[in-house]
Amino acid sequence: MSRIGKSPVPLPDKVKVTIKGQAIEVEGPNGKLNWDVPGRASVELKDNQVVVTRDGDDKEAKALHGLTRSLVNNMVIGVSTGFVKELEIQGVGFKAAVKGNVIDLNLGYSHQINYEIPKDLKVTVAEGTKIKIEGADKQIVGRVAAEIRSFYPPEPYKGKGVRYKDERVIRKEGKTVQ
Repeated sequence: MSRIGKSPVPLPDKVKVTIKGQAIEVEGPNGKLNWDVPGRASVELKDNQVVVTRDGDDKEAKALHGLTRSLVNNMVIGVSTGFVKELEIQGVGFKAAVKGNVIDLNLGYSHQINYEIPKDLKVTVAEGTKIKIEGADKQIVGRVAAEIRSFYPPEPYKGKGVRYKDERVIRKEGKTVQ
């Protein structure tokens, strides 16, 4: 039995779960998420908890059992409290601004980078260098943060670029003259 998969997912008071066949829909204060459960796993609602079971005992069924439980748990957390990723921009003249549903990035290139924000996310910029990405879907929040970071990842010599808030960049020593 999967160690992760066998523990049930508790539901907070404000969260409502609907299961129709292999589809699960989770609704809460932060929005609504739905997902089609893989055929090797099944979900059911018991005593205000979501219980995941698997069909079969092979390696694929065991893997999908834990995966399904983790994804359902992330859906419940997302619609109740939400997920947040924070980015920092470091470098002289590097800055960001939100204009409607587009984030405008000045990262030292000859052009500005305009990144369209997905409709389910809330992106805020503080002090021009601190970007906060909030949303109910953990996968989309992480993907958007990774895409914004990929425009100018932190470089090891001067440390400038876009980095996660808690990311530590190991600095290298530059060339030395002999």
